[in-house]
Amino acid sequence: MVGIKDIAEAAGVSISTVSNVINGKRNVGKRTRERVLQLIEEMDYVPNEAGKMLKGKDNNTILFVFSDFDRNFYLEVIKGVNDYLKNKDYDLLICTQRSCEKFMRNNMSSGCIVLDIGLKDSTILRCANENYPIIALDRNVFSPYVKSVIVDNYPPMCEMLQSIIDSGYRRFAFLSGVENSLDNMERYRAFRDTLEKNNIHFPQKNYFVGDYREESGYTAGKIISLTDNLPEVLVCANDNMAIGAMKAFKENGIRVPEDIAVTGFDDVDRAQEIGLTTVTVPDYERGYLAALYLLEVLNGKEVAKTFQISPKVKMRKTVLVKKQK
Repeated sequence: MVGIKDIAEAAGVSISTVSNVINGKRNVGKRTRERVLQLIEEMDYVPNEAGKMLKGKDNNTILFVFSDFDRNFYLEVIKGVNDYLKNKDYDLLICTQRSCEKFMRNNMSSGCIVLDIGLKDSTILRCANENYPIIALDRNVFSPYVKSVIVDNYPPMCEMLQSIIDSGYRRFAFLSGVENSLDNMERYRAFRDTLEKNNIHFPQKNYFVGDYREESGYTAGKIISLTDNLPEVLVCANDNMAIGAMKAFKENGIRVPEDIAVTGFDDVDRAQEIGLTTVTVPDYERGYLAALYLLEVLNGKEVAKTFQISPKVKMRKTVLVKKQK
């Protein structure tokens, strides 16, 4: 952490001069004052008074960072966060990636919950410190001041794929989410490992890149509809893309599951309505646990570096129970 001594050395002034600037005293020249204030901003220094406020619980605000308004599971996560915080007399501040860093300091909020793959690890590492803990919901960040609440994607994806293979399916396609996200990497690894375990070849031409949004699923579905040899199953890294792909298939006269089976991941409300085979991620509980985890850290309790949530497979009508050979 940057201290008052660091500011003084960078400005070429005494510690008392920096202290006078911070406390608003008038016995410092204008140019020196401006220089010190500029360095405080550039070096991300937070005065000790802000730390005292935090310890005294005067600053009972938790920041939640996200930016993808197209994915409705965020609302369930936010509801879980908010329900826990309001029972503990904490306020919830929600902001987007573009403006979040100026709020990620303990004179603005007590701590932060991050669910935004677009927010770089370097930003999280820069902002997290002993007076400003961060909970990451979509990644592991190697810092003692960052804890993680993550979905254990691998086992349920393996379980779902094995059930589909046992039903007689052999030709698979995969539609990825954001490729460098932890969720996508684990879901794809489980997909590949399960196919290899069953000696099923996966041609790279059947790998499609999406971005978790429904529109990317729709585009992939249109492309797949043009092929002469449809895959038997399209495995999507989330429900939104699966829903988009199914819309494209319907427009092109391709029946689900008779012509192609489709699976997702998350179990959003629409997935239940259309009978999508998927994996249920308890998003409300994920948010609730993240808030609980953060407040325990703020209260000085020792918590594990990572808390894993185990989702459940939901086999529904977009996959035939026994495929006709």
